[in-house]
Amino acid sequence: MDKIEIQISKKKISILLIVAILFVVTGVFFILTPETFITILFRNPQVIRLAGIATVIFFGTAVIYGLRKFFDKKVGLIVDENGITDNSNASSVGLIEWNDIVEIKTEQVMSTRFLLIFISNPDIYLDRVNGFKQKLMKGNMKMYGTPLSITSNTLKYNFDDLEKIIKKRLIEQQKSTPNR
Repeated sequence: MDKIEIQISKKKISILLIVAILFVVTGVFFILTPETFITILFRNPQVIRLAGIATVIFFGTAVIYGLRKFFDKKVGLIVDENGITDNSNASSVGLIEWNDIVEIKTEQVMSTRFLLIFISNPDIYLDRVNGFKQKLMKGNMKMYGTPLSITSNTLKYNFDDLEKIIKKRLIEQQKSTPNR
């Protein structure tokens, strides 16, 4: 089985960073001058201020993650005989072994498509991480039934091609492992 290495896209990360920074700046304005944002829908300055705080926290975290990912030298995704080594997003766990993968499904939220990687024992992967990453993965588990997902949002790769490669490799691996 050929090893496929997909790099992180600095261009995509840069765009995500710019958008996140713009939201942080907007959130700061909501915090500092909430009365200037009063509308028919949002009349309470305290609600606007709280929205600003939430915006700064969420998108500030995205800025920190984006900066770390921008300077990360690791390959974004590796597909080889061992499995899928994921380093593409905030909830990446590293190697997902082929033997652990039960099924792969495609899901879409708004315009973002992602692969859901269903595994035989999610706790093994949840135990590998802690803190914020584990919270993200547990959220995935509640929403989709698996803690693992992969998207091409930060990769130098088209989602359709990524989906084809990973699903094809899983089928090949399942055929070569008779006890599955």
